[in-house]
Amino acid sequence: MISKKAKYAIKALKVLTEEFGKGPILISYISAKENIPKKFLEAILLELRNHGILQSQKGKGGGYLLRVDPERVNLAQVLRVIDGPIAPTPCVSHNFYVRCDDCNDEITCAIRPIMERVRDANLAVYEKTTLAAFARREAEHQEVVVNLVDTENQAADPI
Repeated sequence: MISKKAKYAIKALKVLTEEFGKGPILISYISAKENIPKKFLEAILLELRNHGILQSQKGKGGGYLLRVDPERVNLAQVLRVIDGPIAPTPCVSHNFYVRCDDCNDEITCAIRPIMERVRDANLAVYEKTTLAAFARREAEHQEVVVNLVDTENQAADPI
């Protein structure tokens, strides 16, 4: 399960992806658009900046912007920055491996192969989903919702 902090990070990055190439975006704009507490968002954006995903600009016209093209950043990168390991147990983590302290033998462990499959399935989705693809999917979803509402409203209007 991803944390609320990670969900907020992904939502903020979606906004920055939608505004990619338009210059710095104010924290207050992102906060209002995605309903993210401003103080919490400030800490999240700073962490993403410190890991090279974002850059910030101070002063008038300042704010945050993506440092990297949104086609080159995937959700796995973001989740690792915010939440750390993606693996469900430390013994199957690619980047944060730690032997489980309650395991006598990893080779005969009955849980480890299942956790490897869970890790691989999650990782496949996270690594294949770029910020650009996520933002496009969100925009397409919003378009479908608007079209459904319009269709329902037209059906309800007597002519």
